[in-house]
Amino acid sequence: NESQGIFDRGGARCRFGGVGGPATEAENETEKLNIPYPILVEGKYDRQKIAVVTDAPVLTTEGFGIFKNAEKKAFLRALSEKTKILVLTDSDGAGRLIRAHLHGVVPPDRIIEVYIPPIPGKERRKDKPSREGLLGVEGMSADTLRRLLSPYAAGQTAAAPVRPLTKTDLYCDGLTGGENSAGRRDALCRALALPEGMTPNALLTALNLLCTYEEYCRLVGRTK
Repeated sequence: NESQGIFDRGGARCRFGGVGGPATEAENETEKLNIPYPILVEGKYDRQKIAVVTDAPVLTTEGFGIFKNAEKKAFLRALSEKTKILVLTDSDGAGRLIRAHLHGVVPPDRIIEVYIPPIPGKERRKDKPSREGLLGVEGMSADTLRRLLSPYAAGQTAAAPVRPLTKTDLYCDGLTGGENSAGRRDALCRALALPEGMTPNALLTALNLLCTYEEYCRLVGRTK
């Protein structure tokens, strides 16, 4: 008699089996750092470089895009209530400006500041150096990033399997592809202190960082 969800289960369209999943690649990724915090960088190339050294969730500010992105700001505030956020921006003036702006979005005591060294140079994909002639996060070597992030790594013991939420979950719970899916998403956003009007993809990213599978099931009234 599960009736604690934010909406009834009348829109459910799927059955669910067990929550276990394969871990066939675990042995091949033991060299990656186990960082227990989400990492916030400036852009997608920074995210790709960080993914080389850790499996931690990596978010982006989209450069200066964070300044006008109310949805992302609300998401970061909600995320900071669950966990500290590790911030790793470029060492130039733009990176410092983004850091300063983040202090007005997230309480400073919920931010872990990590700084890359100011190394002159140019990333391979760029035709010319940045204005200040310094390498950004994407230009750092994997060894440098590993050294910077290793103080924040948790023990490298195997963690219990985590059941991630997927687009199939959203569909089966009526959060996408249905007549009132937008309204259901908005109801879930209100319950999580997120802005209404989030797209399915944005909501899925937020859910996987803000709540466990079990917490999600309680919110939507699923009996698992």
